[in-house]
Amino acid sequence: MKIHHATVADAFSSLKSGPAGLSDAEAQRRLVEFGANELEEVAREALVLTFAREFLHFFAIVLWIAAMLAFFAEWREPGQGMGTLGFAIIGVIAINGVFSFWQAYRAGQALAALKKLLPNAAKIMRSGSVRQAPAAELVPGDVILLEAGDIVPADCRLVEAFSVRVNNATVTGESLPVSRDAEPCDEPEAMHAHNTLLAGTSLVSGEAKALVYATGPHSTFGKIARLTQATADTVSPLQIEIIRVSRIVGGLALGLGATFFLIGQAIGLPFWAAFIFAIGIIVANVPEGLLPTVTLALAMGSQRMARRNALIRHLPAVESLGCTTVICTDKTGTLTQNRMSARRLFVAGRMFDTIPDQLAALIVPHRRLFETAACCHDLKEARAGGESAWIGDPMEVALVQFAAEAMPALRLSPRVNEIPFDSDRKRLSTVHATPEGLLLCCKGAPEAVLPRCARATMDEGDVELSPGMASTFRTGAEAMAGQGLRVLAFAWRKLPEGYDLANAEEEMTLAGLIGLEDPPRPEVAGALQKCRDAGIRVIMVTGDHPHTATAIGREIGLLRSATPVVITGEQLGHLSDIQLQLALDAPELVFARVLAEQKMRIVKALKNKREIVAVTGTA
Repeated sequence: MKIHHATVADAFSSLKSGPAGLSDAEAQRRLVEFGANELEEVAREALVLTFAREFLHFFAIVLWIAAMLAFFAEWREPGQGMGTLGFAIIGVIAINGVFSFWQAYRAGQALAALKKLLPNAAKIMRSGSVRQAPAAELVPGDVILLEAGDIVPADCRLVEAFSVRVNNATVTGESLPVSRDAEPCDEPEAMHAHNTLLAGTSLVSGEAKALVYATGPHSTFGKIARLTQATADTVSPLQIEIIRVSRIVGGLALGLGATFFLIGQAIGLPFWAAFIFAIGIIVANVPEGLLPTVTLALAMGSQRMARRNALIRHLPAVESLGCTTVICTDKTGTLTQNRMSARRLFVAGRMFDTIPDQLAALIVPHRRLFETAACCHDLKEARAGGESAWIGDPMEVALVQFAAEAMPALRLSPRVNEIPFDSDRKRLSTVHATPEGLLLCCKGAPEAVLPRCARATMDEGDVELSPGMASTFRTGAEAMAGQGLRVLAFAWRKLPEGYDLANAEEEMTLAGLIGLEDPPRPEVAGALQKCRDAGIRVIMVTGDHPHTATAIGREIGLLRSATPVVITGEQLGHLSDIQLQLALDAPELVFARVLAEQKMRIVKALKNKREIVAVTGTA
C-alpha cells in the first residue's frame, strides 16, 4: 500500500516511527543507510577530460594533422613559412578550445540552481522534543513541523493539518495553491494526493505536522534534479554538418595533395620536393578559419540570448535552437506570469470584467463584496524598508490587492474570530468588529457557500435568494470555470452579540463571485504567431488541470480548433511508445497533469519522430 493510501497510524507503522518522531540513535542509523537529504550529484566527466574533449573533436583533429604536416614541411625545408602557419593553426585550436570549455563550464551549474530551491534547516521532532536542525539530517520516519512560508524539505505525508494550502508550482506546474489534509487518499500518484507535501514546494497558509517518507535523491524533487543532470549531450545539426564538411574537405585536400605529388613525380621533381609541395597543397586546402568563425558566430548568438535571460550551456545549441521544429512548453511562469489576479466578477446576475470603468458602477451597491475580499484572508503583513507587503496564499494576495485598487479608501476592520479553511468545508470565514457591529465575512467554493445563503445583494439592495437566482449564480460560476478561472463565492452576515460560532455560517447574504487567473504573459501571443510563421509547432506540457490548460491555450492563440486533443498524465501512462508517437500527430495537442519523467518521455517520442525539440519550463 502506498503511504498516501494509508491511515495516519498505518503510515507511522510502515516507516516504524511514531507521533513523537525517531530517537537520535535510530535517526543516525537511518542517515547512514539512506544518506543525507541532499540532491544527488550525478557522476560527471572530469574537468580535465571535458577540457581535452574540446581539442579532440573531428575538425580539431583535422587541424592538428594540418599543423603537424606544416611543421614537418618546415623541418624539411626551413624558411618557407610553414612553421608560422603551423603555430597559427595551433593557436586557432587553443583559443577555440579554451573559449568553448569556459562557456560550457560557466553555464553547467544546474544542480547548484536546484539546491537553492530547498531549505537549509527544518523543525524536526526527535523523541518528542522539537529542534531546529539542518535539513540534510532528515531521514524517512522523521516528523517535521511546518507553517506558512516554509519550504518543504522532503517528501512527507501529513499527519496533522490546519488550514494547509501549498504551492506546488516548482514540482507540478500548478499555478494555484491547493489545500492539503491528513485523510487517506485514493489518488494513484503521491504527487497529486491531498495528504502529501513534496520537497521544494511551499506552504502558503496553515500549520502542519508531517511524516517524512522520501529524502534526497528518492524524493520527487530529487528525481527531477537527477533527470536534469542525466540527460546525455547529443550531437547538434551544426556539429553533424561540420563533421560532414570536414570529411569532404579532408578528402579533397588529400586527393589534391596526392594528385600533385604524382604530377611532380611524373615531371621529374625530386621525391622530397614533390612531397613537400603536396603537403603545402593539403594544408592550404584545410579551412583553419572555419572553426573560429563558427565559434565566434555562436558566441555572439549566445551573448544575445544571455541578454534575453537565456543561458546557453553548449555553444552548438545556439544553432540547434534555430533548427527547432517543435517546442514543448510549460504553462505556469512560461506562458503565464505565475501571478494571480482577479479577472471577472459575477454580481446581480451579470458578468463584469475587472476594469475601472465597470468597477466604478459597482462600488456603492456591491460594497460588501469588496469588503469581504479585503478582510477574509489568512495573510500576514510584513514591513521592510518602510514598505509593507502581504505574505501568504497568492490568491488571497490578489484579492486583497484587487479590493484595495477598487476601493482605495476602504478601512479594514479588526478581526476578532475565525473559522479556518479546510478541504472538507471548502470555505474560510472571519469575524470583524465594525462600527455597525460584528460582521462575518465568508469566501469559498461556490458549491460550499451558496447553500448557506438566504439572501443575495442585487443592484437595488438585498433580496431573498430564490432557487432561480441561485441557479443563475451557479451558471455564472460554471461559465467562469470554463474560461479557466478559479471561482470563489463571497458572502457576509451581521452577527449578534453572544453568537454561536458553530452556526455563524448560516442565513448569509451572497455578495457575488470573483474569478481569478494566472494571466498570460502579454508577449506570448506574438511569440506563438512567430513560431507558427516559422513552421515551429508548439505543444503545451503542464502539470496543471486540463480545463485551465485548455482555457489558457485558447486565450493565447495556441488552440484554435473546437476539439483539441488533451491527454492527461494518467492517460499517458496507459499509452505505449507507438501509441504516443501516433498521438503526437494531432494538429493541436495539450498534455495536462503530467509528471516530470512523463515530460521526458514526450520529448523522446518527438525525437523518435525525427523532430528537433526545444523544451521551456520545468524538466
